Amino acid sequence: MSNKMLRNVVGDDLPIFFKHQQNREANHMAAFTSKDPGDWNSFITHWNKILTDKDIMKQTIIVENNVVGHILRFEQFGEPEVSYWIGKEYWGKGIATNALREFLKHVTIRPLYARAAKENIGSLKVLERCGFTITGEDSGFSNARGEDVEEFILTLN
Repeated sequence: MSNKMLRNVVGDDLPIFFKHQQNREANHMAAFTSKDPGDWNSFITHWNKILTDKDIMKQTIIVENNVVGHILRFEQFGEPEVSYWIGKEYWGKGIATNALREFLKHVTIRPLYARAAKENIGSLKVLERCGFTITGEDSGFSNARGEDVEEFILTLN
């Protein structure tokens, strides 16, 4: 796998991110998603806010010239947090782990936080492989599931 997996997000990436968001299983795993994953207008409004916010670090994940997902660093609850989304067809190939490792070379702020639904074993493994440890728990309403979902809070020191 190429060392260089990350580049700045460009407008042409957004329809691919939107397609990734359509996957029902991916939405269930992510849990904390948009109210209607099929609503392009809401999606594009959300991404336009991300793209114009200079405080959010946003990168597209590329493998073999294909856009496979995105990774972000943003503020949530006054703390720096990282989040990523990989298209389901690319799960289980080490892509998220490698992308997060590369991203963390550029995001040097510590502590850095992440959140994952408790049963999102894949994402929890990615975060732990990259040095994050579970430091807390929370719960919140999941649009994808229509119910409160418990999540782990992870910290990288």
